[in-house]
Amino acid sequence: MAKIEDLQASTPEVAIGLSRAGVTGVQKAVRIGRGRREKLIAATIDCTVDLDPSQKGVHMSRFPELFEEAIEGVVEDEAFLVEDLAEHVARRIVQRQGALLAEVRIQARYPYERRTPVTALSTQEMVTLIGIAAASRNGVRRVVGVEAVGINACPCAQGLVRGHASERLLDAGFDAGDVERILELVPLATHNQRGLGTLYIGSSSRVNAERLVELVEASMSSPIYELLKRPDELFVVEHAHLQPRFVEDSVRVALKSVLDELPDLDDDDFVLSRQLNFETIHAHEVVAERYGTIGELRAELDGGGHGPLRHTELRDWLRAA
Repeated sequence: MAKIEDLQASTPEVAIGLSRAGVTGVQKAVRIGRGRREKLIAATIDCTVDLDPSQKGVHMSRFPELFEEAIEGVVEDEAFLVEDLAEHVARRIVQRQGALLAEVRIQARYPYERRTPVTALSTQEMVTLIGIAAASRNGVRRVVGVEAVGINACPCAQGLVRGHASERLLDAGFDAGDVERILELVPLATHNQRGLGTLYIGSSSRVNAERLVELVEASMSSPIYELLKRPDELFVVEHAHLQPRFVEDSVRVALKSVLDELPDLDDDDFVLSRQLNFETIHAHEVVAERYGTIGELRAELDGGGHGPLRHTELRDWLRAA
């Protein structure tokens, strides 16, 4: 039988290196969690490698095989965190594909159990867990991330409502002191936006993903719940309107919470916060984002808001591996 030529290893017609080449959207069932909290959930895997100018292509058909091997290896090692799986896959790709650098992203929908704020009923919310790893022959860097939904109440519209309400109360004969007291006691109307908050932490230290979900939800005007009895619904609505926030506010609050709640993070560790709000009175959406190293953020806060002109991006941080 004639030997089949390894076409992928041949020289390309145009000798230009590629920043990424690989597969995306691979669906796999993986186990996430530990012990009795272990859950079998569906995950989407993207995997790419840097492609040298002298190599025509990567062996695409080998990726699914490597995914299966990595998943089995994680199970044997009793490591069921999504970032662990991303690291296992990235390391195997470097070994088996001979890649200079492999980047893996795994995204999984995860059932997050908690209780409603007033009636304390058990409810299950779906959040997204994200594990990202970049591996080379010299080392690996990895990221754990989450996406969670909440509600934001718009401060701008609420300010307009407050001004108009004040005028009407004054016209009705209330004195200025009573008007201020009334407006402080009564939650004021505004338009609401369901928000999608994203938070990434890049570190060699273990970071609890469920804690990140809590930080994301707390950065918005209020968390939301699949199950709501009337007392819970009242709490969510009032809480949101007493804590109005822009998308920009949510990003800044999330970042400050990371610095306060995770003080052991190193200056070289990475953080990204993103807030996407789905508008109710416009046909467009609004978004805000900030990324950089923990050291950049700490220096910016310590320096009174004077930060670096260029913020470290996730891809640059990963490639420092």
